Amino acid sequence: MSERGGPNSSEAMEVVASLSPLHPGEILREEFLVPLGLTAGRVAKACHIPRTRIERVVREETGITPDTAVRLARYLGTSIEFWINLQARYDAERAKLDFATTAAAITPLERAA
Repeated sequence: MSERGGPNSSEAMEVVASLSPLHPGEILREEFLVPLGLTAGRVAKACHIPRTRIERVVREETGITPDTAVRLARYLGTSIEFWINLQARYDAERAKLDFATTAAAITPLERAA
């Protein structure tokens, strides 16, 4: 533990590494819909998209497309990059988990120094 009583940086990184990748739908649900008292239907209507699109994102069944990112950014006062980066990070973390065995079997290209 550090002097402040929290975990040191290596312990914190181990905790972070053990967590499941964070889906953008969880952020949408827990940081926007719930605290702001919004429904998927209300967000969808304001964004001019089908309610089912927002419902599927919030249920973590589908990701945030660039189109959805533009609409959510405008409506919620965030940036497009916020949503795109959440999705990209989620996709990268899932890929690392899903393809760890395959990636380990790939021999890296050796380059001359």
